[in-house]
Amino acid sequence: MAQDLLLTPAWIFAGLSLALVVAALVGPWSGAIIDRWGGRPVLVGTNLLFALGLALLALCQGPLSLLAAWSVLGLAMGAGLYEGAFAAVVRLRGRESRRAITGITLIAGFASTVGWPLTAWMIGEAGWRGACLGWLAVHLLIALPLHLSLTAPASPPVPPDPVPLDGAEPARRRRIAILLAISFAVTWFTSTAMAAHLPRLLQEGGLSAGAALACAMLVGPAQVAARILEFSLLDRLHPLLPARLASAAHSVGGLAFLVCGGPLAAVFAILHGAGNGILTIAKGTLPLVLLGPAGYGARQGLLMAPARIGQAAAPLLTGLALDAWGVGALWLTIGLGVLGTWVLLLVKDDQRTASAMTS
Repeated sequence: MAQDLLLTPAWIFAGLSLALVVAALVGPWSGAIIDRWGGRPVLVGTNLLFALGLALLALCQGPLSLLAAWSVLGLAMGAGLYEGAFAAVVRLRGRESRRAITGITLIAGFASTVGWPLTAWMIGEAGWRGACLGWLAVHLLIALPLHLSLTAPASPPVPPDPVPLDGAEPARRRRIAILLAISFAVTWFTSTAMAAHLPRLLQEGGLSAGAALACAMLVGPAQVAARILEFSLLDRLHPLLPARLASAAHSVGGLAFLVCGGPLAAVFAILHGAGNGILTIAKGTLPLVLLGPAGYGARQGLLMAPARIGQAAAPLLTGLALDAWGVGALWLTIGLGVLGTWVLLLVKDDQRTASAMTS
């Protein structure tokens, strides 16, 4: 894309960062609409926005049109990714949504497994502009009919509980929300940083290009395997426990790689992938379990806004850290992992909530 548009690659990543910032701003607004009207109109609208953004991207001729296209895609991302799907399910099923949220992440865990090779094939056949139009067709011909088939909510929005589900006063609920927002922000910074730079990071640690790529490919299967494990244990564990373990996984794997080098690179990739897989579920289930279904969509948008901004900054900041420190840049995400784990340890839940979710 950069070569064709006579731009540096930084412009392409700047467009993605802009889209993530727009998504952070749109999230609470779109979540509130889902809380009121259900997920079908919002998710249908995002398919149309994705199609428009991809059409604009396919037609762009310079930096301004590139950024305009990414801005439209950011509007779609703010309402049409995991958060929109989770809010739609909660609007339909209330507290009984935990298994459905896990199921969504389990299926969506194959997105990169399918998406990258399919995108590469479309680029080989029709160029990057043709690939944009190919994904436009997927939105209109596959995703749009699926979203149109969603059941409309039959009941009014879930009313607030007379007593907060976690037995806490509003100040404590705000504290839980702030802690979750911090945890999600550091988690998604690390996730995006590794998605952009993991092969290079492994090479800085002494692996060959082929070995680094092979280890990086373990992340996807590890994510899916961890989600299957979470799905099988769903009724037995409060979601805080797997979330805490998952938050620590990247730091444990990163330390092992820094100390032992190449022999433990695969262990690092697997632990990072498994932790990321569980935490994707946690960002949907923890707000539901700890704060209840009332206002879930708007709350989810607010909780994920810092995470979107972290995602926008992660590729650039991690790239600069790699340039300056080499494999030592891993200390940045290890430290964030420790912070995220500590924050989740500060989140408390009482027996009433645990009983409600396991009954």
